[in-house]
Amino acid sequence: MSDKGHAYGDGYKTVLRYGNVKFVRGNFADGTAPFETETKGRVYVSVNSKDQLKTIAYYDAEGRRRKSIDLGHPHKKMQPHAHHGYVHNENDGKKGASNLTTEEKKMVERVKKLWHNYLNS
Repeated sequence: MSDKGHAYGDGYKTVLRYGNVKFVRGNFADGTAPFETETKGRVYVSVNSKDQLKTIAYYDAEGRRRKSIDLGHPHKKMQPHAHHGYVHNENDGKKGASNLTTEEKKMVERVKKLWHNYLNS
């Protein structure tokens, strides 16, 4: 139980699941990614109430968020961009974010394709 009286897992609704990728919509905060997961290897994609992709979040071995890719807004002219850390950017470099790696770019394209197919099915 959280300090706000919410049970674990009631903050998000699953919209789509494909392999280890789960698209979720926040019940209390629009477009935010979960801080933690109980599923090893899970990647969460946060979708806002307008069906826009906002964040792709990765988790460590303990299920805590370790990296997020922001899709919905630029950071110092980088869009999309990655932040590193549990809260948001505590492990980022001097720029406060980073450009995407080749692997991250592939994940963004995969997520966009999955979401496009879902919306048009």
